[in-house]
Formats: sequence, structure tokens, C-alpha cells
Amino acid sequence: ERAAGVYHREARSGKYRLTYAEAKAVCEYEGGHLATYQQLEAARKIGFHVCAAGWMAKGRVGYPIVKAGANCGFGKTGIVDYGIRLNRSERWDAYCYNPNGKECGGVFTDSRHVFKSPGYPNEYENDQVCYWHIRVRYGQRIQLHFLEFDVEDDTACLADFLEVYDSYDDINGFVGR
Repeated sequence: ERAAGVYHREARSGKYRLTYAEAKAVCEYEGGHLATYQQLEAARKIGFHVCAAGWMAKGRVGYPIVKAGANCGFGKTGIVDYGIRLNRSERWDAYCYNPNGKECGGVFTDSRHVFKSPGYPNEYENDQVCYWHIRVRYGQRIQLHFLEFDVEDDTACLADFLEVYDSYDDINGFVGR
């Protein structure tokens, strides 16, 4: 997910596998740096919500919560802050900041919006993870139209996929893949 130049990254091998040095290297490789607490909070204020703890600048660990839920954030909103970690070998995800990075995800509130994968019409990069949040007023519905949809052929839907959620809750809000 990306908001205000901030985005979340996991290791290629999966969730919670990056040491501080590795997280820093991931962000720098992509032309950015580890996000500061203030950058993460600014992104959270415009809708950035990820239920996964990650490294930030100066060895801090935490994650942004927009909507309180029982499964993430201890029922509160804000930055869930684990503080500055003395053991930089602990393994977490990363929160990177790069205002010039490729657009991958965002928050949409317009009544109509067209969005596409990074680099479209060319192929998207390997290991690309994008989150688009579509916000409407309570009682309104969202209708999705796919003008073009092409993913890797995989009957198990493990290589390439699109998942839809009906809330910020990435457990109870799951609609389908």
C-alpha cells in the first residue's frame, strides 16, 4: 500500500523476515529510505492502514491503524508503536518512504476512478503488492468494472491474484480472490 510516498514492504521470503539493516537496504534499493514516524502518521491520516509491524527510521517498529478492529491494533487507531528496538536483528517488515516511487495503490474517494497496475500497459514487476482503498459513504455501494485483466495462469491463484475486502479488517472483511 502506498500513501503520501509511504509504502509497506515484506521480504521476498515472506512476512516478518527483515532485520533493520535489510529493511533499510530494501528501501534504499528502491530509491527511498525507511519512513520516519511522522511520515507514517501523515500517510495514516489519509487512509494508510496496514496490519503488519515494520521497521521505520532510527530503528523504530510499528504500524498504522485507520479503523479500530479486534484483530489488529488492539482496538485503537493511530500508530501502534513498539518503540526503538535495541536488537536490530529482530525481524519485521519495512515502511519505506519515496515520494517519487512508482504508484502502486492509493486511496480513492471519487465517484468514478480508473486505476491500473504500475507500468501498464506493460507487465507489472515480480513480487508487486499493491493496495487500493476505495472509500464511499455509509450505505453506498462500490461497483468494479475490469476493462482488462491479465494475470499469470495459475489455477491455485497463488502466483498472481486480486483479493477484495469489504473493510479494513484483513481477516473478517475478506470477500474473495
